[in-house]
Amino acid sequence: QVQLQESGPGLVKPSQTLSLTCTVSGGSITTNYYYWSWIRQAPGKGLEWMGAIAYSGSLYDSPSLKSRTSISRDTAKNQFTLQLSSVTPDDTAVSSCARGHSAMASWGKGTLVPVSS
Repeated sequence: QVQLQESGPGLVKPSQTLSLTCTVSGGSITTNYYYWSWIRQAPGKGLEWMGAIAYSGSLYDSPSLKSRTSISRDTAKNQFTLQLSSVTPDDTAVSSCARGHSAMASWGKGTLVPVSS
C-alpha cells in the first residue's frame, strides 16, 4: 500500500519560496499511470489542487498558481517536491501530497505551513 509523507519548513516569511517534499513508500513514483499531486486547504476554505507530476515526469499545473509553482521529482529518493514562490499570508494552508490527479487514491497526513513575518 502506498504511503506518503510530507516534509517542509515550519514557517515561511512573505515573499520567500515555500518548498515541500513528499516521500513515497510502498510503491514507486515511476509506476506506470501513477500521478502525484499537491493539494492545499487554507483555513476556512476548500481544497485547492496545486499541480501534479506524472509517472513519466510530465507536469500538470493549476491555472491559478501556474506562475508561482514548480514541481519536480527525485526518482532515486522516490520523492517529489513542490516549490511555491512569492508567498503571502494568504498562502498559509495545510498542504498535502497524494497519489492521483483528479481523484486521489492515497493521501499524506498534510503539513501546516504558516506564512508570516
